[in-house]
Order: sequence, then structure tokens, then C-alpha cells
Amino acid sequence: MAPYASDDSTTAGEADEQRSGRRTAARYLVPVTVVGVAAATIGLVPALADSGDPDLPEITAQQLIEKIAESDVQQLSGTVKISTDLGLPNLGGLESGLLSGAASRGEGGSSAEPTAKLTELASGTHTLRVAADGPDRQKLSLLENAAEYSLIHNGKDVWGYDSKSNEVYHGTSSESPERGKDQQPPATPKDFAEEALKAVDDTTSVTVDGTAQVAGRDAYKLLIKPKQSGSTVGAITVAVDARTGMPLKFTLTPASGGTAVVDAGFTKVSFAKPAASTFDFTPPKGAKVTEEKDSGTDFGTAPGKDSGKGEAPGHAPKAGGHFGKGLGGPDGMKTIGEGWNAIATFDTGGEGVPSGGAGGDLGGFMDSLGDKVHGKFGSGTVFSTRLVNALITDDGKVYAGLVTKDALVKAADAGK
Repeated sequence: MAPYASDDSTTAGEADEQRSGRRTAARYLVPVTVVGVAAATIGLVPALADSGDPDLPEITAQQLIEKIAESDVQQLSGTVKISTDLGLPNLGGLESGLLSGAASRGEGGSSAEPTAKLTELASGTHTLRVAADGPDRQKLSLLENAAEYSLIHNGKDVWGYDSKSNEVYHGTSSESPERGKDQQPPATPKDFAEEALKAVDDTTSVTVDGTAQVAGRDAYKLLIKPKQSGSTVGAITVAVDARTGMPLKFTLTPASGGTAVVDAGFTKVSFAKPAASTFDFTPPKGAKVTEEKDSGTDFGTAPGKDSGKGEAPGHAPKAGGHFGKGLGGPDGMKTIGEGWNAIATFDTGGEGVPSGGAGGDLGGFMDSLGDKVHGKFGSGTVFSTRLVNALITDDGKVYAGLVTKDALVKAADAGK
């Protein structure tokens, strides 16, 4: 049977800010990569499921994939809840402090700078309000305790406003909607579904796993699971709106079990056209305004629009060929393995992580965050989350991927 034709129009159109001046110093690169993968995973803006499974016509996995690819939604408003549990090391709240500190600083010294502020989504539970009216108007608001951060794209203007500090960021969207697209993580529900579907090959199991009610909408559930052993990914479930084909909920569970690494979804959603005033913004009186002309901010195309680059999800390049893209990887980075077991590797050209007595207090601190490992390659330190693991050898080589610690050690041994 053919997929449903779209009859609603929507855009999730979340903001995604990328600057040209990337910092890729080797000693920061692995943490940045881990956060980058986390941010890319988090950005999906879908929906919490309600009780009750609707009775919908049968559909195949391929038809559902095609339905996502053909989705043409332009208008949207709703409330999104995002919970992220990467299992970052317990630093007594330090990791939260680092994230909020990055947000308060920004690259221009402004707490309203979008890239820094949205880094907070890499940890904890957050509530967002989103609205979109085509490719030129989107708004995302991060609700905090007695405060709110809003990111607004209206035409060529991009505004960020932090009510807590009363600071404003003002930039301009790029002339070309594709500018910097290949260097930034996904920004919409469609983007995230496509990223997950890039791993769909003969190493992947893809099935339709029943139906669900999501924010009052009837949806099919697409279940994606690695067939290979060694991946940290257990399963990805995407709830797809039965009428529009728009992903409404995204859940990623780890192979290790327990709570989801990422659970993101709409608690409320409407496909009606938002009021034009939703996207109006004037800096409040007394607010500190930071200007950045031609910032390179790129909200991209609407979720249902073909960018003209790349391929439809059903024919997307394999995951191994895309691992690390958008994460600011260094020159010379290589990918070994395929599918869910792809590992990015590169040589920093320097020494590894300080360790033990030789590294003094810093070495002891780093030892407490990672696990020392040994193999044919020598020795090194593995830094782990519930999703991304990274091995830094004592001679400065890095191996990182959505794979287990043992898989990284095996890859390092094979490289000798």
C-alpha cells in the first residue's frame, strides 16, 4: 500500500548556530566530539506518547521510510520535552557548571549566543517551546527556572535573548540555506530521522513496531536496531505521524540497558499557522545587545524540503562514511569499520593523556575519569559515556565511536 499523502504542513525548524572559527586543538578535540555527538543526537524535536495504540492500516518499513522522506510540513507550534542521560562522569555538578558556564560566556562574551546556550541540552531534562512558519520564520524557547532563553529567526534576522541576564544576540542568517550545512549537526525532527536512517544497511534491522498516540496524534513506530555486536546503540524508535510523515518522537536506548540515552518529544503539537507576531522581537529596554554581522547562522530548509544535496533516506550513504561529520573533526581523520561499528581515528601528533604520578595532580584527575587499557598498541585511556566512547593512546592516537571499550582496543591493536 502507498504511504498517506501529507495533508498538514509543518516545520520544526530548530535553530542551529555554526561559526566559521572552529577551535580544534588536540587536547580539546575528544570532549568536543563527545558533546557534538550528544548535541546532534539531542536535537530531534518529537513527542511523548500518550496511552492507547491507534488502529491504523498496515504499512511496511520501506513505505514508512519513504513517508518520512516525502513529508512536506511547513507550519508548527508545540511544546517539547527532552531528557538526556549520557552517563557523563560524576564531577559533583562540575559538568553542569561547565555547560552553563559555556552558555554564559558564548564566543562573543554574550550569554545569549545561540551555540553556547543550546549546549545545555546535552544534559538533563529540558522543556522547549517551538514554532515555525516555513523556512524563514522559526522560534525556539528554552524554559528555565524563572527565566527563558529564546532563539528567533525572522527573515534575515537571527535573535537570541537570555531573560536571566537581559542580554541579546543579533546576527543574520546566511544567504544560502545550504551554507555550512555539512558542518553542523541536525536541527529538525526530519534531520534526526535521516541521520538514524543513514545507518540502514545490511548491518541493520528495520521494522514497524506497532502504533502509538503521540501528543494526540496517531503515529507508526519505526524500530531501528544494529545487527552487529559491539555497538553501544541498543535501539532507536521513531514515532512517525500517520498523516504528515513527520517524526514526532525519538528515543535512543543503549545496548547496556537502563533508561534512554535520549528521549525527546512533543507534549503538545499543532500544525496550524502560528501568528506572525510569534516571530517579532525587539530588544528590551536596557538589554545588552551583541551584534555579529553575517554570523553564518543557518536554519536550513524546512523539514519537508529537499535541500538539493544528498539522497533520500532510503538511499542514504552508510553511517561509516558520515561518522564525525559536523563535529569539527581534524584533517587526516579516518573511518574504520562500517555501519554501527564505525570508528573515527586520527593522530593528534602529540602525547596522550597525563596519567598517574608522571602527570601529577592532573594525571591523577584524568585517571579518575577514564579507564587505563593495554594492548598490542601499548597503553592508553578510555573515556566513556553511555553512547560515545573514546580511546586516547599514550602516543597521541585517538579512536572514537558508538562502540564498546573492547571494540576500541581491538581497533587500536589492528592499527599496529
